[in-house]
Amino acid sequence: MRNKKLYKITFLHLGKSYELYARHVATSSLWGFIEVGELVFEPAGEGLLVDPTEERLREEFGDTRVLHLPMQALLRIEEVERKGSMSIRDAADGQKVTPFPLPPKPR
Repeated sequence: MRNKKLYKITFLHLGKSYELYARHVATSSLWGFIEVGELVFEPAGEGLLVDPTEERLREEFGDTRVLHLPMQALLRIEEVERKGSMSIRDAADGQKVTPFPLPPKPR
């Protein structure tokens, strides 16, 4: 039996760049959004070290069934072999990040 696909999703939220892992990524039924489901976290209490970033993400998204992320917030979706560490970074910490352009604001 083949393992389910694993995706690394990088997106912008409130001036931060988030990296999450999920098993489900699809076009949302909400126009302009991407649906991200089955978020992957390490089992709580596993191992000797606790990753504070993963704990923070688990607190924020642990009960989330499906995230609907706006397309312009997405930076990257990668299909990966195995889960790495999750992260939350300042979007301007030396990275060259350019989100999708937004339409001009009406006057």
